[in-house]
Amino acid sequence: MRAISTNAVCCLLTLLLGLLGLGSGAGEGRAAGETRPPVAIQFSLDRPIDASAAPFVLAASRGLFGSEGLAVSTNIASGSVDGIARVAAGTSDVALVDINELIRFRDKPGARPIKAVFVLFNKAPYAIIARKSRGIRALSDIEGKTLGVPEGDLSIRLWPALARQNGIRTASVKQSRISAAVREPMLSAGQVDAVTGFSYLSGVNLRDRGIPADDLAVLRYADYGCEAYGFALIVSPAFAAAKPEAVKGFLRAVMAGIHLTVKDPTRAAEEVVSRMDGGSRDLELERLHAVIRDNILTADVRRNGIGGIDPIRFGRAVDQIAEDYKFQKRPDGADIFDDSFLPAPGDRVIN
Repeated sequence: MRAISTNAVCCLLTLLLGLLGLGSGAGEGRAAGETRPPVAIQFSLDRPIDASAAPFVLAASRGLFGSEGLAVSTNIASGSVDGIARVAAGTSDVALVDINELIRFRDKPGARPIKAVFVLFNKAPYAIIARKSRGIRALSDIEGKTLGVPEGDLSIRLWPALARQNGIRTASVKQSRISAAVREPMLSAGQVDAVTGFSYLSGVNLRDRGIPADDLAVLRYADYGCEAYGFALIVSPAFAAAKPEAVKGFLRAVMAGIHLTVKDPTRAAEEVVSRMDGGSRDLELERLHAVIRDNILTADVRRNGIGGIDPIRFGRAVDQIAEDYKFQKRPDGADIFDDSFLPAPGDRVIN
């Protein structure tokens, strides 16, 4: 009789634990029998979709976000400053922005403690794009020339450090402020000798405008000693605190999208073009190859995997920013980057 009573009590406890989802195996049973609503994420790209957004396009089109229990809605910001502002205001949960703009933003009084959680571009895409026919084949040739600097261009902010590092007299380079809309046309027409911009954007767009590839010199800052990282994913502090597993799932999906992009760039470019208004498959494939080669799959990434930062290199990059920016408080890596959401190290290795 006593044994029967004990068994009855055990059965009752098991039933109660099962109802509460606390018993052994209860989590699996609930997951199998219950459909949970996906976690909604508002995601901002810093510019309209092009091939550089392939990992995010594939994460959406291949159901990678969905498999992580996420419903991701993508919106387009008008640049990194706007993307950061959206995350700061809480209108976006995650954004892709230039990490160097984030560093400057965080130095402002009262700035929200937004951090990057994943570095997509291990090397910044900053570049000077020039015409060889105008006498520019290397960075040292820029002296005595006219450099077109578009409004809002990010590359020019690290120009003082680059010039000093390479012994170039900045006073000898005439800067002509121009609209971003006429950057490529003015260089094509010979109205300026060179322009600042992103290597994978202006460098590829100019070839599309009919300038022969052998007449273009794409002088990447990274090839001349620039230590800066490039585009990174930032996350709202409130969202990260409330839904850390959703942030981790977002990064896992993006990581899977990167693997697919690197494995088959042609198909990735085709999927991107299918979401563009009048995009060119050949142009975007060329752009994607440039992004993978110069910004994503760098020697550092091949050694250590993608997504994180090297604190020592980060410190050198901050020193270079300080050539043209006076910090109120110089940041270190932990002030700007949170590695707690990163996928496992083995998953971040790209072959």
